[in-house]
Amino acid sequence: MKALIVAPSWIGDTIMAQPLFTRLHARYPGLQLDALAPRWVAPVLQRMDEIAEVVDSPFGHGQLSLRARWRLARQLAARGYDAVYVLPNSLKSALLPFMAGIPQRVGFTGESRYGLINIRHDLDKSALPLMVERFAQLAEPPGTPLPRPVSHPKIRSTAADQEETLSALGIERPPRIAAFCPGAEFGPAKRWPAAHFAALARMLAGAGYAVWLFGSPKDHAVAEEISQLASGLCRNLCGATTLGQAVDLLALADLVVCNDSGLMHVAAALDRPIIALYGSSSPGFTPPLSEQADILSLKLDCSPCFKRDCPLGHLDCLNKLSPEQVFAACLQRSKS
Repeated sequence: MKALIVAPSWIGDTIMAQPLFTRLHARYPGLQLDALAPRWVAPVLQRMDEIAEVVDSPFGHGQLSLRARWRLARQLAARGYDAVYVLPNSLKSALLPFMAGIPQRVGFTGESRYGLINIRHDLDKSALPLMVERFAQLAEPPGTPLPRPVSHPKIRSTAADQEETLSALGIERPPRIAAFCPGAEFGPAKRWPAAHFAALARMLAGAGYAVWLFGSPKDHAVAEEISQLASGLCRNLCGATTLGQAVDLLALADLVVCNDSGLMHVAAALDRPIIALYGSSSPGFTPPLSEQADILSLKLDCSPCFKRDCPLGHLDCLNKLSPEQVFAACLQRSKS
């Protein structure tokens, strides 16, 4: 069997799809499983043993481009896929597989995708509260209960990968690494304050950790602010690495402190010790799936609000989560 995954457009969501890929290989021995994915999430798919090839999807968020989609659909048709698993719930994500004539098009009904998806699952949010469960459900026939437990996502970073990345970036590996992921693509209401990160950096540096900051070029400014507030104790790698290189460096970390973000899920899939900080979002849907993850949330009456910006203007859910509280959790996790 030859099948295609239409991957999500978010790094964290793509990580949480990996248990589905494992289940598909178990169900169909000898399966060739490819993925159609935006180039910004392709590197994590390339670190999954279950994915044979990643096909570039050149379309940005919300971009229709029917003529370009038709050209890509012809290329997909020539590959002869037997089935496709459409993970996003949007109408646009189901267009390409339909235009390519892939016989079995599996997914949730989503945005009234009748006809575009011909093996349709109806989502019961109470039965499938976690995103990882919803993706894994697609390996089963519609209406069949999800077999549990669902495995934790895993991605690969070998010792050779890590040495190659260190060499390419001219970095020597310190004895102990604390990785900070201070960004969150969704919005400011998911970001722990820069001053708090800086205070934590000073505490961890005093405990013998080198502090590395990870993120995209969009996170460079906030990481630079953290570094300056921490008197230069941090190494700002935001925008200085590819996503693949960030995977390898995170795999070296002895401790990861992160907002609810894509890199949090990368660190979890690498099975690194994690302190995950939650403000406006909830770990009830997309928690870090690892036995080594601790979740810190003040659980205020106003959170989770799921807003990009604090609707009350105070961001107490994160401002009142003190560096001392997080440092204590770091010390406890490092003893585990």
